[in-house]
Amino acid sequence: MNYIRTLKRIRRHKTNYRKRELLLISKQNFITIKVSNQNVSAQILKPQIKGDIVITSVHSRELIGYGWRGSLNNIPACFAIGMLLGNKAKEKGIKNAILYIGNDPFTSRIGACLKGIVHAGINVPVSDKSFPDESRLNGKHIADYAQKIKTEAIEKYNRLFSSLLRGGLRPEDYQSHVKEISTKILGKSYFVSKPTKESKNILSKDVRNSEGE
Repeated sequence: MNYIRTLKRIRRHKTNYRKRELLLISKQNFITIKVSNQNVSAQILKPQIKGDIVITSVHSRELIGYGWRGSLNNIPACFAIGMLLGNKAKEKGIKNAILYIGNDPFTSRIGACLKGIVHAGINVPVSDKSFPDESRLNGKHIADYAQKIKTEAIEKYNRLFSSLLRGGLRPEDYQSHVKEISTKILGKSYFVSKPTKESKNILSKDVRNSEGE
């Protein structure tokens, strides 16, 4: 029986070289989004054979400088991070980019961040079906749940949202808070653009909607 040697990054599921090859051939700037248990980071890079060049990047902690008082890794935060990255990219003259997630799954948080990037004015070939609903982007689901348990069990309300309340944000005000922060980032009132004609995504096989976020 012959042993077939595979690259270490393949064995550790860190790199999909088929997708990597397509990325290099495309010669397009690409977006990476990483979501951890506490934070989110996103970058726009230029692909190079010897190593990718970072054009611009954003970390969720940067939202604090805009007055953000919510979670740093939920769907509304990812949406705001996407807007911030898109705004930075425009300032550097970037108009187009593609999403590259490698072996990572496409989640609703990544979709929210990508929606923010598109909303900021960056052209990304992706289906609108990949984005979370507007009610989740602006935190309405959080506000509705908070209002419900506040009237039913105030102790549970105080326990679940203790970090938000300590930071001075009532969870039922999430929608207005997202509007306020997006205005600071983009210089215009919050809105979610209407669905447009879907573009063909060259990485469409990587896009898989997830539930429960």
